[in-house]
Amino acid sequence: MLIMRNKYWNQAIHWLALLALSAFLAACGGGGGDPSLDGGSGGGGGGGTAAGVPATMAISLLNATGQSSNTISSSAPLTARVAVLDKNGAGVSNALVTFVADASLVVLAPSSGTALTDAKGIATVTMRPASNTASGAGKVTASVTTAGVAVSAEANYQIAATVASKASISVALLNAAGGTSNALSSATPLTAVATVKDQDGKLLPNALVVFAADNNLATLSPSAGSALSDANGEARVILRPVSLAVGGAGSLTAAVVLNGTTSTSTINFVVGATTLTFGNIVFDTPSLDAYGSTQVSLDVLSGSAKYTDQSLAVNFSSSCVTAGKATFAAVVQTANGSARAVYRDQGCGVSDVISATASGVAGSRSATLQIAAPQLASIQFYSAVPTDKSIVIKGQGGLLRSESATLKFRVFDTFNNPLPGLTVRFAKTDENADIGLSPLYGTTDANGEVTTSVMSGSTPLSFRIQAKIDNTNVSTLSDSIVVSTGTPVQKAFSISISDSNVEGWTIDANGATPSALVTVAMGDKFGNPVADGTPVVFQSNIGVVGSASRGGCNSINGSCTVDFRAQAPRNPTKNTPATVCNGPLGSDDNPRTGVATICASTSDGTATPIFAKTNFFISGSSPGTIFLNGGTVLTSGSVVNDLGPVNWNVPLVFSLQINDVNNNPMPSGTIVEVANIVRAASGGVSPATVQKAFPDRSVPPATYQGTSHLVTITSPAGQPCTPGVATFNVNVTTPHLLTTSYPFKLTFTCQ
Repeated sequence: MLIMRNKYWNQAIHWLALLALSAFLAACGGGGGDPSLDGGSGGGGGGGTAAGVPATMAISLLNATGQSSNTISSSAPLTARVAVLDKNGAGVSNALVTFVADASLVVLAPSSGTALTDAKGIATVTMRPASNTASGAGKVTASVTTAGVAVSAEANYQIAATVASKASISVALLNAAGGTSNALSSATPLTAVATVKDQDGKLLPNALVVFAADNNLATLSPSAGSALSDANGEARVILRPVSLAVGGAGSLTAAVVLNGTTSTSTINFVVGATTLTFGNIVFDTPSLDAYGSTQVSLDVLSGSAKYTDQSLAVNFSSSCVTAGKATFAAVVQTANGSARAVYRDQGCGVSDVISATASGVAGSRSATLQIAAPQLASIQFYSAVPTDKSIVIKGQGGLLRSESATLKFRVFDTFNNPLPGLTVRFAKTDENADIGLSPLYGTTDANGEVTTSVMSGSTPLSFRIQAKIDNTNVSTLSDSIVVSTGTPVQKAFSISISDSNVEGWTIDANGATPSALVTVAMGDKFGNPVADGTPVVFQSNIGVVGSASRGGCNSINGSCTVDFRAQAPRNPTKNTPATVCNGPLGSDDNPRTGVATICASTSDGTATPIFAKTNFFISGSSPGTIFLNGGTVLTSGSVVNDLGPVNWNVPLVFSLQINDVNNNPMPSGTIVEVANIVRAASGGVSPATVQKAFPDRSVPPATYQGTSHLVTITSPAGQPCTPGVATFNVNVTTPHLLTTSYPFKLTFTCQ
């Protein structure tokens, strides 16, 4: 029993010893790790596995050479290095290590502050000062979690104050040959070269250099006055005088900013005024034909050489250009020291002096260009006033009529451009023509135009005027000018109306649409239209004539027209109103009921009026009496007009004379048609409408003056003879769509 107890006791002691050893080894490892990283399991009774042992962690700070250091600066960052080892001292790979440091002092790279261990268990981050002004001490902590246990390590560091880097700058002025110079002129611009170096004296590229100079003396190119230094640390601008005449001394400053610190350098220069002169004006073609062109050239000189340092504006002037007789640029910019432009003649016809000036150039320059005069080609009759080329006999006058006419001619050169300054002589083609002509000669103006006037005499005639250019054979004739009386005469005074049978006995015309138009045509004793504006007065015994503003019109081209409207009165008293047409010089108005009389009159300036009148029907809108074949009076309504027996094979043709209620024609345009035909066919009505008809002038006049129409009725086409009664209507429809119907019947026979 004792032996067995000792056996079990010894086993327990052995197990406890192993457990204590494992705990000791775990304590010596420091750090943590994950159970899979603990390096294996221990043995024990019952075949069990020992718990995982955390890994160890160590941190160090290293400079760029790998030496241990705890001082960080902007020029000397540190690397924080962590080693994660398992309990056997082997590196633990792919462990996530988190680094933490004071963000106001340092920044970590990567910025997340995390890194994975490599195959040797190493993880690193880079530490730099958070800013150039950061200073002080701090610590960086690295941690990793293994087997549920967070293991960390830390190290202390300090920030070394950063001394800001300051650039140095120097500036020099170079001439075109690359030599140093401070003498500036328009002929000798300077190049300002600024050299930029860092605090260690090394050339500094890509630095922004700003140049400034007295803007009353010099300008910079580029105009912004700034440039970046190149790989040699040099920044350049061009320095030029602000004008050719400016002079004096000034300074140029170049400035560069690095790390908030500005460095400058200044150099002085002197500006000398540049003396420029003109060369001679040169024409490619010194003598021009009319309407020719040539290139004009002028050099700007500095000494004896062309001035090419900058472009100058040269101002040109010319008397022909000013007069609009030539074209040439008023301002020309020099290119490579020369100003060039094309001069083009536009009919100047004389030698032209061309002058040139420019700001900053001493004096001016002039030259004479010989220009040939344009050659005469033709003279043309251009216009006449009055435009109808008609004037009245002297002393006749008339509204808007003239006793004189102005004739205008134009002279052209071979390029069909007007020619000024030529003398033109005028003459009558018929020396015996009874007209006046003045002036007898004239000089063409800037438009090549010349005018003369003709005055009428006491004889009506037509004539022409010859215009001939002095000392040449070039001439032309005017159009024919007519001299007429211009006043109306009775034999050339007529009146007409657009409709002779107006629907208006019971219907009034509205204001917008007249019933008819009344026109008067007038001529003088030579058969020419009277003067425009000749007044005509109208009077009517039925309805109204004229407009609301006046009862007449003024002639245009010998005629004028007014409106007639059908309305009351419709039953006038004899010769009322009293007119010249029904007075002692005329005749009574037509007394027939439904007939209107319109009188038109004017004057030739004497006491005897000139007049004419017209008669026309004021027709009713429904028929009064209709005669069948000149005898039987038809009836309308329900009473049927029987035409009797009709042979089936022979068309029936009968006539209807249709009179209105006053036994006058129905209104013109009234439609006469066959309708509602049964057991027969219509052959139509001829004429199918009422034509225009004026009152009968025979003595005595016919009682019935209506129009006649033929109506044709046939048996139905293609059908065999069928005795029986056929019926139809004859409808009479006026322009105002008032219809009167007349019923008919006939009896077809087969014999």
